[in-house]
Amino acid sequence: MVSRIPSLNWLRVFEAAARTQSFARAGAQLNMSASAVSQQIKALEGHLGVALFERRAHSVVLTERGRAYLPGVQQSLLMLETTTAGLFGGGGEQIVYVRSILLFAQGMLAPALGGFMAAYPGVDLRLSTGNDVADFQGSVADMQIVFGNPALFGGQADDLMGERLYPVAHPDLAAGTTRPEDLLRHRLIDVSAHRAGWLRLFEALRLSPAAGQFLFVDNTVMAAALAAEGVGLALARAPASDTLMARHGLVRCLPGVETPGLERYHLVCEDRARLRRPARQFRSWLLDHLGGGPDQAPSRSRK
Repeated sequence: MVSRIPSLNWLRVFEAAARTQSFARAGAQLNMSASAVSQQIKALEGHLGVALFERRAHSVVLTERGRAYLPGVQQSLLMLETTTAGLFGGGGEQIVYVRSILLFAQGMLAPALGGFMAAYPGVDLRLSTGNDVADFQGSVADMQIVFGNPALFGGQADDLMGERLYPVAHPDLAAGTTRPEDLLRHRLIDVSAHRAGWLRLFEALRLSPAAGQFLFVDNTVMAAALAAEGVGLALARAPASDTLMARHGLVRCLPGVETPGLERYHLVCEDRARLRRPARQFRSWLLDHLGGGPDQAPSRSRK
């Protein structure tokens, strides 16, 4: 079992050799000789205890283990390069790293980010997305937009907004769904990662969950795609899902029937007082855009 992270130089050489499929071409890119590249690769293989390349007459080819290792090495090197450039390179103070729940990024950020970029043309926004708690743990970001209990992510949190749940479907299915009992005739697509779903709506409608046919997926984007194909009914999670539902041509079933969700979106950072200037600008813009201000909801802020 390998207990020590390999040398960064070994990994850099491995990535170049894997990408070019040649020790000579990798050496040319790294200003090294082909023999020096070969020695670095042998050292890495010795450290890992496996062969990463098959040596051929005029090229090298990744082994199965090498192919499996390459994406992780490339992602790690890219993250390190990006973070270093952002924090210490020229203009790094103008870069802001934001990681967001995918649904919020699609439904709330995407339609509005043009306004942020117009207001702050000098800020270089780096936006990435995730779907559950594990996607945000250890994330390299100035701020994170999360859903659920912000205490799970540490730091301080600004309350952003909640959600409203109501049934949506392909127009053909929605046309035949005019009473709450009609919901039970269809497959009900639910998101397993959410505390609030069809069972919460059933409780509000006084329907028995035992009569429902459920299909569980891990995100609302997939639920909407399935509903658009007529697989079943999905739950809108307004307002974050509004653009997604419209894009898929889904329409509301049972107008007026909805229930509030149990969880909320939060903007989390380690320490507001230590945010760099572009991060402070993004936080202020987002809170203003959603109807609050940078000093809103102090009771919801967490140390």
